[in-house]
Amino acid sequence: MQIGNLDGRLVIVTEAGAVDVERASGGRFRAEPQAIYQQWPAFREWVHTADLSAAEPLDPALLLPPAPRPPQIFAIGLNYRQHAAESGLDLPSDPVVFTKFASCLAGAHSSIPVPRAGTTDWEIELAVVIGVGGSHIPADRAWDHVAGVAVAQDISERSIQFRGPAAQFSLGKSLPGYGPIGPWLVTPDQLPDPDDLLMTCTLNGEEVQKTSTRDMVFPVPQLISRLSALLPLLPGDLLFTGTPAGIGSARQPPRFLEPGQILISRIDGVGELLNPIVAASPA
Repeated sequence: MQIGNLDGRLVIVTEAGAVDVERASGGRFRAEPQAIYQQWPAFREWVHTADLSAAEPLDPALLLPPAPRPPQIFAIGLNYRQHAAESGLDLPSDPVVFTKFASCLAGAHSSIPVPRAGTTDWEIELAVVIGVGGSHIPADRAWDHVAGVAVAQDISERSIQFRGPAAQFSLGKSLPGYGPIGPWLVTPDQLPDPDDLLMTCTLNGEEVQKTSTRDMVFPVPQLISRLSALLPLLPGDLLFTGTPAGIGSARQPPRFLEPGQILISRIDGVGELLNPIVAASPA
């Protein structure tokens, strides 16, 4: 199943287009996309027998984040072996966790505003949305708690991220538009192997990142297990699972996003983001 946020309304995406969930369910489930995670098991059961024939055309430009107001956002650093190597850092013994603020979340085709002559970097990531919350979730049951996965970018303004005596990861990665996610949410049962997904990122047609999620230091089940051992995961929580090698700041010389470029992020079996890079408005 693929569920999306089409201009603020929850839809199921089929080959024929978008099916409005509130209308198809006779009002049983609300149109507000974030609300569905509070009813995730009932929603999954309803879909099995639902009439999804009333599909309408889907405009990708209207696709907004499938979890637009997550109660918690977790982001993981140094979670790919090759990315740790390009950063000159040892592999972490525990997940490196920070957050992104929800105001940065954006749609699949949203513009990303960057400062001219700035140090804004790209980071393709697999995003995970929790469907069934819990504490002390065992790794071998973790995928049962996942509503679905999406493509994401953890856009990062490096000058803010590393400014001052202590790093400001959360601020540097949470400017407006710095969290595009989508194009929709794909349930794990639709993926041949949710722990082995090929991801690629191109900038103006040049491939800058390419790897499989199997290169993760802490795969999704381990992340869910370790996080839930410390605090409860809630329905609708959003997890950015880390970026692979190929970021701009690790290149020689460093490269950063510039207005006029097109950033395309793709994960096989999940979907694609297409985000134009534009100039940020002067402060």
